[in-house]
Amino acid sequence: MGANSRLTVAAHALAWIELNRRMGGEVATSEQIANSVNTNAVVIRRLLGELREAGLVESRRGAGAGWRLARPAESISLAEVYRAVEEAPLFALHPAEPNQECPVGHGIRSALAPVYGDAEEALRAQLARTSVADVVRDSLAVP
Repeated sequence: MGANSRLTVAAHALAWIELNRRMGGEVATSEQIANSVNTNAVVIRRLLGELREAGLVESRRGAGAGWRLARPAESISLAEVYRAVEEAPLFALHPAEPNQECPVGHGIRSALAPVYGDAEEALRAQLARTSVADVVRDSLAVP
């Protein structure tokens, strides 16, 4: 199983849009963002569509088309980005009911559910403490 990188790509895209704004750009194109992420512009457009639905970015069509943040980067937390692009919880229990005749199978869900819930809560709390502006600042600080 590979790790999910949707949050990382979304944070990268938002940070790039903010950096572009700081450098005088009015909007950023999907192609420009995709070039920075090193992926296809279609992937970026799909992800930005989800971020638009969450109210984090705005798009402009026609001449001068592109994307911009819907509000200041300092006010967009990674927790909001996570909610916008991650449809499933961080961890999931068995998709099928385990063998209830087995002592482990009988209790595994009850044993893991609170651990997973606490881990998800801790993740969301940490993400809430980090803004898109923090990501830009920290990215630019890397030598």
